[in-house]
Amino acid sequence: MSSSSSHISERIVWADVLRFIAMFMVIAVHCTDPFNISPAARLNPDYNFWGTIYGSVLRPCVPLFVMLTGMLLLPVKMEIGSFYKKRLMRVVFPFLIWSVLYDLFPWFTGVIGCDPSVITKFFVYAGNNPSQAFGASLHNVLMIPFNFTPMCTHMWYIYMLIGLYLFMPIFSAWVKDATDKQKGLYLCMWGLTLFLPYVYEYVTRYIFGACPWNGRFDLFYYFAGFNGYLLLGHYLSKGNNWSILKTVLISAGLFAVGYAVTYIGFGQKVADPKSTEEQIELFFLYGTPNVVLMTIAVFLLIQKVRITNAFWVNTFANLTKCGFGIYMVHYFLVGPSFMLVNLLHVPIPIQIPVATSFTFGFAWIFTVAMYKLMPGKAKWIMG
Repeated sequence: MSSSSSHISERIVWADVLRFIAMFMVIAVHCTDPFNISPAARLNPDYNFWGTIYGSVLRPCVPLFVMLTGMLLLPVKMEIGSFYKKRLMRVVFPFLIWSVLYDLFPWFTGVIGCDPSVITKFFVYAGNNPSQAFGASLHNVLMIPFNFTPMCTHMWYIYMLIGLYLFMPIFSAWVKDATDKQKGLYLCMWGLTLFLPYVYEYVTRYIFGACPWNGRFDLFYYFAGFNGYLLLGHYLSKGNNWSILKTVLISAGLFAVGYAVTYIGFGQKVADPKSTEEQIELFFLYGTPNVVLMTIAVFLLIQKVRITNAFWVNTFANLTKCGFGIYMVHYFLVGPSFMLVNLLHVPIPIQIPVATSFTFGFAWIFTVAMYKLMPGKAKWIMG
């Protein structure tokens, strides 16, 4: 057997494909921000319409990453110290480096004499009057251990990922010995928690013991959150013996139901200028049944992908290697990509996918270049 075909057989190629899809979707989500964030954009019928369409279809992005993590790492086979060292070291240094760069960007624009409006063109969450003062940027840098800032909102995922890594060896001890029936019971309990955001919004916040003085640590709290996606990825990792046609039909049905709920709910909220930020995000929350249905649909469908061509296997493998670096750098490129889209007069209906393609392509090229120029060292910067 040739080294090329051996390499192909050792990789879970469909997992690389799924990671690419999730990566592209994450970047596309951030490219919907100019359509959905500002009240002015939300009141524009075209922006509102297309922002809702694209924003709704992209919600499985982060859950897919978490499911892949659970599929590939549960149960943890390493000693807890070794696991923490391997996983956290790969994440923490790039996270710190890029967070500092993002937070110093407003100050740097002032140093080179740019108008403050350029900051908002790069980062839509920066607001209308972002500060270019060094003190403001330094304050943001000092806040990195505690939370992300408007210049690097995508870093919320890294805080969550670190939390998952910290918990995984502990969770893994149960996963290793649990039966499929026990895992299924956990997922059923987790499934009940997915409805709670809508119960809190439309029925009552006082349910299952939740109230202001206990921080809403209610009956199902300990089953809630991204841990469910970790276990779901592990639980579904063996695949199924369905035919491709049956898989497509079931996946299409699950996705259609989840998408319909997401699209209708988000569309109503985003069209109402009185909606709070929390209300706008309600139907976009990752821990909701509609998003879970779409996520399972994509996961089941991509499991059926079979690729043996060495070029494509190696391409997807390279994307997996560069994935963390692409995530780190891409938020710098969303704003410039939209500037390019506007310069090219791209029609509104395809602005989001075109901007996503520009952002993804530039970020991938940059990450590959870093690995080429700094072999052995780039991993500390790009992950």
